[in-house]
Amino acid sequence: MRADKLLSHLGHGSRREVKRFLRQGALVVNGETVKDPKTHVDTENQEIELFGEKVTYREYIYLLMNKPSGVISATEDAEEDTIIDILEPEDVIFAPFPVGRLDKDTTGLLLLTNDGKLAHQLTSPKRKVDKEYRVTLSEPITEEALRKLREGVLLEDGYKTKPAKAVSTESNNIIFLTIQEGKYHQVKRMMAACGNHVEELERVRMGTLYLDDDLSPGEYRELTEKEVQRLSEN
Repeated sequence: MRADKLLSHLGHGSRREVKRFLRQGALVVNGETVKDPKTHVDTENQEIELFGEKVTYREYIYLLMNKPSGVISATEDAEEDTIIDILEPEDVIFAPFPVGRLDKDTTGLLLLTNDGKLAHQLTSPKRKVDKEYRVTLSEPITEEALRKLREGVLLEDGYKTKPAKAVSTESNNIIFLTIQEGKYHQVKRMMAACGNHVEELERVRMGTLYLDDDLSPGEYRELTEKEVQRLSEN
């Protein structure tokens, strides 16, 4: 990787600022100062110091967030708070983006990454990746509604959803719904088509990745290597 690109990926300013830092001797590779922006740096095998501190470079970042209500699943917005506003600066520099979207009032599992290949893999309809939700309803679920969900629901626009996995709980006002599609407001529209209304919606799983119970709303953590590997095998 070129020296100037390395500094940019590490979040150290514009192209002009990066070149200035290099001229000032900010980058040292294997004990030698690198000032030429075009110099190739082997991020895997060479020892890198930046501003006098050792740097371990990595290309991708994978974050599991418990998305809170009231923020939108976007990287930027002129009026609304976004999930990027929640991240620490050292994570923002990797330019992560949400894999799939949750509505502003929907909470739960949200994966953020800058790995476009994995993001496409998890959101492509051809991959049929499960998305499981904990759905709190205004009225108890009926057996007829469960049957409709499991067979496919005809939405108000004439689209019939694919069969979903719907599991009721003891309260009957809460169900766990697993779908493999991602239509606009799909879960809410499915329940409306069944004569019910969604009071609360929380995503608890995407593929092999489950919401971490230790994460409070608004908190996040990095995925483990095993979690990333299992997601890649979806």
